[in-house]
Amino acid sequence: MALTAAPYRIVKYKQLFKTIRQLEPIVKDKDVEMLHTPENPVDECLFTAVTCFQKGILKLQPANSQVNSTFNQTTKVLKNFTFSNPGKHCESSCESYEKKNPKEFLKSFAKLINKLLKD
Repeated sequence: MALTAAPYRIVKYKQLFKTIRQLEPIVKDKDVEMLHTPENPVDECLFTAVTCFQKGILKLQPANSQVNSTFNQTTKVLKNFTFSNPGKHCESSCESYEKKNPKEFLKSFAKLINKLLKD
């Protein structure tokens, strides 16, 4: 059982990373709400960081009407992502992280997923 769990997790995180990268060019980045963006969270705050990113995904907007379909599909994948390691108690809240524009937000989310791939 343990042998199949790790490859599944790697595949899941690689797909999430790819999905985030697909979203970056089609997200509206001008005249939008700045988003709390976790950067380099410590291990016990990974669950909190993922939760912050998922809350932020709900606030993203498509760059234009031509990308609505792709935008909706990619955000749905990211909203439904589950991270099963609540970790230890985290002192940070979403609001404690600096606010950044949507593209920087997505780059930080991709960086976090990449970190999970390497752990």
